Amino acid sequence: MKNVPKDLLYSTFFTIRTYEIDRQKKATVTTLVNLMQEAAMQNVIELKVSLWDLQDTGVSWVLMRKNLQVSRLPNLGETIRIVTHPSGFERIYTHRDYLVFDEKDQLIAQSSSTWLLMNMHKRRVARIPEAIREKGQFDTSGCLPRAKAKLATLTAVDCEKAFEVQWHDLDFNEHLNNVRYMQWLFETVDYYVQHKGALVSMDILYKAECAWKEVVVVQTQAHAEGNYLHRLMRQSDGAIIAEAQTTWRAF
Repeated sequence: MKNVPKDLLYSTFFTIRTYEIDRQKKATVTTLVNLMQEAAMQNVIELKVSLWDLQDTGVSWVLMRKNLQVSRLPNLGETIRIVTHPSGFERIYTHRDYLVFDEKDQLIAQSSSTWLLMNMHKRRVARIPEAIREKGQFDTSGCLPRAKAKLATLTAVDCEKAFEVQWHDLDFNEHLNNVRYMQWLFETVDYYVQHKGALVSMDILYKAECAWKEVVVVQTQAHAEGNYLHRLMRQSDGAIIAEAQTTWRAF
C-alpha cells in the first residue's frame, strides 16, 4: 500500500459466516474471492467509476487476469479486513490489488488483478477515460507484482468435466460469473474434490465470456506434485474462454 493515495484506498471488514465455509470450518476460496470483489465494488462505487457510473457510455469493467496467493483461509466466525485499491495503468489495462488481514493484522492472502473496459454494444475494448487515468496516477512501485508470464499449455488431459451455465451462474452483465470459472476448475482437482488439500496459489487468465445455457468443458492436467494446469472451453465452438494454473498443499 506504499505510495497509494488515501482517497484510492478502501478498507472493510467481513465476518465469516456458516454458509461460507467448508467441512474444515474455513472459508472457501470462492468465498474469499467474492469478498475481495465486494470490497472492490464498494471502492469503485465510492470513486464513482463503477459500471453503473459508466453505463451511459456503454462500457463496463471486465476482469482479464487474477493472481491469488493464500497463506491460510479464515475460520468460521473470524473477522478479516480486506484492503483494495487501483494499482496503476498499462496501455489499455488497469490494475487492482487486494490484501487480506486476519484479526491479528497478519497478511493471510493477496491478489493482483488486471482489468479492461469493454464497449458492451460493439463488443470490443474501449479506451480508459482520461479522467479515470488522472485519478489513478501515482507511484506504483509499492504495489503487488503484476502477473505477466505466459501460462503453460496443457499437453495432456487427466480430468475433464462439463458444466452448463445456469441462471444463478450469471453476473449482473448476464455473463458467466468470473468466480464460477474458478469454482469449476477446482472441481477437477483431486486435492479439492477429495478434501485433502488447500489452495496455495492460482493464476487465471480470462479470454472470453460465456452466456446462459452454454456448456463449458473444463480440462485439467496434473503438471507436477500439487501443481495443475487448466483449460476452460465453450463446447459449442471449442473456443478457449480461460486458462489457469493452481498450486495446492496437502493438509
